[in-house]
Amino acid sequence: MARSVLFVICVLPAVALAQSGSETSVVRTAWGDPDLRGVWDYRTMTPLQRSADFAAKEFLSDEEAATYERQVLVRRRSRPLTPGSTHAQWWLDQGTALTDDHRTSLIIDPSDGRIPSLTPEVQEWDAAQRGQRPVRARQVVNSLARGPEDLGLAERCLLGYSTGPPVVPNAYNNNIQLFQTPNHVAIVIEMVHDVRIVPLDGRPQLSSDIRQWLGSARGHWEGDTLVVDTTNFTDKTGSFDANLREPYGSGETLHLIERFTRTGEHGLLYEFTIDDPTTFTRPFTAVVPMRTGDVDL
Repeated sequence: MARSVLFVICVLPAVALAQSGSETSVVRTAWGDPDLRGVWDYRTMTPLQRSADFAAKEFLSDEEAATYERQVLVRRRSRPLTPGSTHAQWWLDQGTALTDDHRTSLIIDPSDGRIPSLTPEVQEWDAAQRGQRPVRARQVVNSLARGPEDLGLAERCLLGYSTGPPVVPNAYNNNIQLFQTPNHVAIVIEMVHDVRIVPLDGRPQLSSDIRQWLGSARGHWEGDTLVVDTTNFTDKTGSFDANLREPYGSGETLHLIERFTRTGEHGLLYEFTIDDPTTFTRPFTAVVPMRTGDVDL
């Protein structure tokens, strides 16, 4: 999949720093909302799920984090390349460090840092979907597909990888660009080049019989946090993919809640909650720190 470049376009007046006297003054737009505009990079070495090596250990010490990062970098450099099955290492952009707080997983709830168990009903449903079209799961490289219809949605660049929603760090193209007006926010995803338009004007949600690949989003402000509430996904996608070969459940039953909070001149905290009782035995939440594109990670 070819890499791309997000183009920065200035569409509205420059931002202003709120004069609150605090050390973390919120960057605001000319009309007073927290300013989220810009290109945001969310690559990180921190995995989505906590590995068994760390069990109940939510954070690493500075020394443990340094050791972990060093070991991962050594492992990446020594990883053999299988012709036709992987990108060269120079192509990948997975981040070279853990999050600043040295988290062992991006999932913060449940406390074990793992995706919750699937319901028995959805396990049967998922098994029945294998081999059906559209093919949701990624297929093995060099598969015997007879045509594009036999390949997964992500391989056809229709949906997937880090595009979300929700946004989850991937092997490369870990960038989004945000645009704002008083009544809308646009989320431009570098991978697969999707654009999500989020109305902020209080309009009602679409009727339940209208389904979309990226769902139907509605946004509002809770203090200085932008909350994006999305439903109306299609059953052609999974409720949660997590960059895996086998998507979980059906997007038709997904309720996604995302939160965007500016954390300083160069920082943005992204949080998402997957709420789908048809697929998972409980909701789960992850946090993904983001930085402006010109900040080295």
